[in-house]
Amino acid sequence: MSGIIGIYNLNHKPVESADLGQMVDILVHRGPDGADIWSQGSIGLGHRMLWTTPESMLEKLPLVREGDKLAITADARIDNRDELISLLSLDHQPAEKITDSQIILAAYAKWGESCPYRLIGDFAFAIWDGRKQQLFCARDPMGVKPFYYYHSPEIFVFASEIKALLCLREVPKRLNELKVGYYLEMFCEDQVMTFYQDIFRLPAASYVSLGGDNQIQVKSYWSLDPKREIRLNSDQEYIEAFGEVFTQAVQCRLRSAFPVGSALSGGLDSSSIACTARQLLAKAGNQQLHTFSAIFPSLPQEELRWIDERRYINAVKALGGFISHDIRADQLHPLIDILWQDEEPIPAPNLYIHQGLYECANQQGVRVFLDGIDGDSTISHGWSYLTELAYRGRWHTLFQEVTTTARRCNLSRRSIVQENVLNPLLLEPLSYFWQTIRKITGKNRDYSNIINQSFAEKIELVEHSETLLNNIPGLVFSARQQHWLGLTSGMYPYVMEIADKASARCSLEARYPFFDRRLMEFCLALPPEQKFRQGWTRAILRFAMEDILPPKVQWRVSKGRLNYNFDRKLLEVEHKTLEEVINKPQAIESYVNIPVLRSAYERYRSQPQEIGDEPMKLLLTTSLALWLDNSNLTI
Repeated sequence: MSGIIGIYNLNHKPVESADLGQMVDILVHRGPDGADIWSQGSIGLGHRMLWTTPESMLEKLPLVREGDKLAITADARIDNRDELISLLSLDHQPAEKITDSQIILAAYAKWGESCPYRLIGDFAFAIWDGRKQQLFCARDPMGVKPFYYYHSPEIFVFASEIKALLCLREVPKRLNELKVGYYLEMFCEDQVMTFYQDIFRLPAASYVSLGGDNQIQVKSYWSLDPKREIRLNSDQEYIEAFGEVFTQAVQCRLRSAFPVGSALSGGLDSSSIACTARQLLAKAGNQQLHTFSAIFPSLPQEELRWIDERRYINAVKALGGFISHDIRADQLHPLIDILWQDEEPIPAPNLYIHQGLYECANQQGVRVFLDGIDGDSTISHGWSYLTELAYRGRWHTLFQEVTTTARRCNLSRRSIVQENVLNPLLLEPLSYFWQTIRKITGKNRDYSNIINQSFAEKIELVEHSETLLNNIPGLVFSARQQHWLGLTSGMYPYVMEIADKASARCSLEARYPFFDRRLMEFCLALPPEQKFRQGWTRAILRFAMEDILPPKVQWRVSKGRLNYNFDRKLLEVEHKTLEEVINKPQAIESYVNIPVLRSAYERYRSQPQEIGDEPMKLLLTTSLALWLDNSNLTI
């Protein structure tokens, strides 16, 4: 976790050092270990430093290679260092003396605009090529590291956070109302726009280049291949191959000069990471792993049984090798200020839990925080394998898997068939057909009832949404294609940006082993029967964790429901704030259906035992209202 900024004056005016300094100062929370700027004529770069890896403590950014007329600023962790050091002929010096930014700069010097494809890790960087008079910027495959920019005929500016752009007089502060509509619909497929007109996100797995002709080019350099298949000779070979790739994904993220922490929720994902990291650290013999767990002991028993994960957390802790920390999440407030005080409102009901984990980690001197987001999508639950079996007429195998799954998961065979065979093969095609008819006849106006209908029509919300969804297949019966659709959702870069803001406030670098590019490519290419086997969802991970995870965790089929605490606390702790927004809705009345909002609050207040989606509607609208009141934007 560091911070990067840059200014490129396309009108050839010299960059003002004061502007660079102001941008860097605004990002002080991202890098308390130092800051610097560099400028040459119309180009300027800046950096805030947070030391995490041993090599980062040797790093001086922006870095300039005078001979090549190259300069770089980077927020990056490169994981295939050994491979690149050899390919780039950097092995004339000790590897521990070579910084990640040196590797990136050497990769650009050798491979040019194809260099991001060669990099494994999380990164956002900008390189000024003085010979070509070109600025080249890139972002990692899953968008773990953020990159925002503003472009006009006179200037191109970028930063790790939007607030660093807004301090410049050249950058307008106008509200993007289409983004407001997407926010209220919780529609995440647009990977470019922000809440600010003309301020954009560089999409994940993309680069942007800007040359002397002032023409901007944004291109993708990598994508998951849904046609690639891995074929091995036995189940055991698949398990061993997966174990090797998963261990590599965890190990490369343990590179740290400071204590390492990990979320430990008791679920399969975080527990697999924590237990694998525990073994790797024990083998290295240099430190123990800090774990951070959210607990909710004060909740009523009828709700505690759905959210209490302590029996699974304690089973992991009992293995030893951990320094454990429990955070009383039942005492935290769900409407944390990051939801609305920051540069954009955030639709994240359980972010307060992560904020509590991050704050505790910071207090323990941890700077690297491992997280299990989002093992569900990378490994895949595998339910679509049942759909594919039915679609291909493999009835005997389908019957065996449904019968075994019903026994393991304590579900009826009828419900499994209904959800995974009848619905996707019969009901969903019928629904898709009628949606197509409505679109042709112009009757497709399916707005969420929380949105003001006049506003939705003014911004053409449905039309814009449909344009983005046109490239997504409407009906998919292939298990691998369903897996691919899940992994390529626009939700994940958005989630990464939210997590980045929260962890940056605590001077942490969050790392996500399940978003390792090599692991995602491997899991997607697996045969579907390796993801769903013998009635086990996420089978390959379960079998690979033999002798690593406690059996109680390895074979669990339940999952904690964190929304119980959020649903209760939002009303209990934040009712005054909710009522202030509802009674004085001037900031949002143009965007929100106020009668529907008030009805939702009344149901939430009077019938807390029958909570539906009311808390989420209230969170969305309240965060938006508070943010608009404080943002001072023009429309």
